[in-house]
Amino acid sequence: MKKLIGIIAFSVSAFALPAQESKPSIEAHGFVRNYYAIDSHEMVALTEDFFTYVPKDGDRYEYVNVRFAALTSRIWVEAKGYEVDGIKMGARIEADFYNGLGADKVTGTANLRLRQAFVTLSKGNWNLKAGQAWHPLAVDQPDIFSLNAGAPFNPFSRTPLVQYEYKVTPAIGLTAYAIWQMQYASSGPAGKSASYIKWGNTPEFYAGVNVVSGNLLMRFGLNVLSIKPRLYDATGNFTSDRITTMTPFLYAQWKKDAFSVKFKSLFAEAGEHINLNGGYGISAVNPDGSYEYTPSRNSSSWLSLKYAPGKVDFILYGGYVKNFGTKKALVMPAGATQESDYYWFSGNSFSNLNSMYRLTPTVVYNLGKLALGLEYELTSVEYGDKAQGLSLDSGLYEKGLHWVTNHRLKGMIKFTF
Repeated sequence: MKKLIGIIAFSVSAFALPAQESKPSIEAHGFVRNYYAIDSHEMVALTEDFFTYVPKDGDRYEYVNVRFAALTSRIWVEAKGYEVDGIKMGARIEADFYNGLGADKVTGTANLRLRQAFVTLSKGNWNLKAGQAWHPLAVDQPDIFSLNAGAPFNPFSRTPLVQYEYKVTPAIGLTAYAIWQMQYASSGPAGKSASYIKWGNTPEFYAGVNVVSGNLLMRFGLNVLSIKPRLYDATGNFTSDRITTMTPFLYAQWKKDAFSVKFKSLFAEAGEHINLNGGYGISAVNPDGSYEYTPSRNSSSWLSLKYAPGKVDFILYGGYVKNFGTKKALVMPAGATQESDYYWFSGNSFSNLNSMYRLTPTVVYNLGKLALGLEYELTSVEYGDKAQGLSLDSGLYEKGLHWVTNHRLKGMIKFTF
């Protein structure tokens, strides 16, 4: 009996021992960044017109416009070096001065906005991230200093997610994400909204493989999104409407000494929730009043070259987008009088955009923590004539094709601390 009591007492005391933990370090960083830009044509843009997407269609937008801004300055705090029982833990919270401008997107001042907030756990071959962070398709970005980070050629989204990665070997890693929507959301009958993923009760999923070999990094993956554009049908009854889209993804990066090359390519179904040129529409009206949907198909690729031999960085970026139209033919339900009644496209682009390209040479001079940059951005878009109508069979504006081009010259001064 005494022996049994002794064993129990020892077991309890073992569980009561304090966990072996290290003391974390807390670091605060940030930067003050000023932008200066001049455009030859009005752009679809956000953030005092510094986050540019595409030039607007029409001669009325062809005029020179100039702007200055410092509202993308940023601060962040990180916790590092904390370990408990062999599990390494960390956290990051990051904000910038972004929202707060008026309806014209250029008047007013900026408020502090959450960019990222996540915790990390890792032990041995696995690591976990949970919180608001970069979408897996948007993590890898070109080296340009433009605020758009290559969008809409490159996906752009920070959103709530859970990421798990497992190292199979030192060279191969498997990664999986469960993703939700918040700021960057799907389009639909009620406009841009995270309600569609909420009604679908299904997170967005990503699964991929990461390969590292010497100076080469490659990522392959598939992204799947399933949403419900409507909760009720026209009679007020619950509906079974749902659209599921898939986007394969490839990224490659090679670095050696002062030279680096980055390449990314996607074939996106819809993709408007990650700032790509896309959307979806109605492809069938069923006897029970439910709808079937079809996504647009969008090929998006870019290449970034960087040479940084010393204080000066030389960068060249090029991107190309092709709209292949919808997967199935579109249909107009009874009562539809306009395109937005049956086809919902990215709010930062246009459904009559057939293709586009961008070319961006950049020079950055680095003087310690100070960076001075000069960048030229050429964006050219092939539009179809809206007046000649949308082809329901292809989901494209195929008539009256014409090109619209913007020339942008940007300057940047940035101090990092």
